[in-house]
Parts: sequence; C-alpha cells; structure tokens
Amino acid sequence: MLAAMIVIRRMVDRHRAYTAIFLPGEEPRIIPTTDYEHGRILQVYKQDRPHADVLNDFTDFGLIPPKDRG
Repeated sequence: MLAAMIVIRRMVDRHRAYTAIFLPGEEPRIIPTTDYEHGRILQVYKQDRPHADVLNDFTDFGLIPPKDRG
C-alpha cells in the first residue's frame, strides 16, 4: 500500500498569496497565507528542507536548501 502523499504549493495572484494543499482523493485546500504562514506550514509537514526518511521536493528534485548553497 502506498503512503498518502501531500503536495504543498505557493500560489500568488495580483492581490493575494495562497498556500495550496493537495491530498489524494481530497478536494484541494487553498488558503490565503502570508510568507511566514506558508513557511510554517512547510515546516509542520516536513517539506521545508531535506529530512531523513521523508520524500519531498528536496529529495525528488535534488534541491539544495538556501543556507547550504555556499
């Protein structure tokens, strides 16, 4: 059985910024958020940096966190 995968994305239009949360089999949840709130959501769901035993954009796309870019 596959584990549920969460996808969290930042969405910005001309007037507001939003955090979009996608779960399989669920309607997308799109919430107006500030940059701080969006960053905190990423931390809570362990999507903010590489974590041991967690698959996220850093592991999927080989991203390097900003503080580690030398």
